[in-house]
Amino acid sequence: MAIPEYWLSYNNGAEKLRFPVPPPVVNVSSPFGNTDIDIVNGKEFTIIGDRGLKEFSFQSFLPRHYNSTYCDYVKIPDPYVFINWIERWRNSKRPLRFIVTGTNINHAVTVRDFNYDLEKAGEPGDIYFSIVLKEYEFLTLGKKVDVKKPNTPTKPTDRPPVVNKGNTASPSGTYIVKSGDSLTKIAFNVYKNANHWKDIHNANKKVIGNNPDELKIGMKLVLPK
Repeated sequence: MAIPEYWLSYNNGAEKLRFPVPPPVVNVSSPFGNTDIDIVNGKEFTIIGDRGLKEFSFQSFLPRHYNSTYCDYVKIPDPYVFINWIERWRNSKRPLRFIVTGTNINHAVTVRDFNYDLEKAGEPGDIYFSIVLKEYEFLTLGKKVDVKKPNTPTKPTDRPPVVNKGNTASPSGTYIVKSGDSLTKIAFNVYKNANHWKDIHNANKKVIGNNPDELKIGMKLVLPK
């Protein structure tokens, strides 16, 4: 029997993430909208309703390095990149798809809760998390209704708000490398975006060298704006 694979995908499968360490158990909640009514002589009657939306909850961790004893595949993503993707998908306010291969779990979902610990004692770089996903029902309208908005004159001086489409991070200064640090971890903690690790590496190649993984405790890194 094949080992189940746990996947989250976004934008009709254009972007996918596979959980590197399978959770020990996935809790599935499947409510039903039944209503109990007390009638004459203390008897109870049940009005059977419709099935509610399912919820899936589980816990696992994202290892910093591959380990054949618990990882499902070799080229595992960096934990901070994994976290950053899920946060970006959730912020888009669009449904994801949760799939567990070899099972009947294949549902559009929304992320209802996502908690994680950035570091656990004795396991630097590993991220432990818990997640709650809820089944998403696509709304189908029988008839399209056009709603006209009243015309509101705008003042000549009114201008649309300026939207900054660039990187929101603007820290500057220096950072001293500590035990368990990686460039993606530093980028996540400083810029709240693990993808900025390349900017930190490019600004500090004379100190780090060409290999971004060769960080040493005590290194003084420049944090670009």
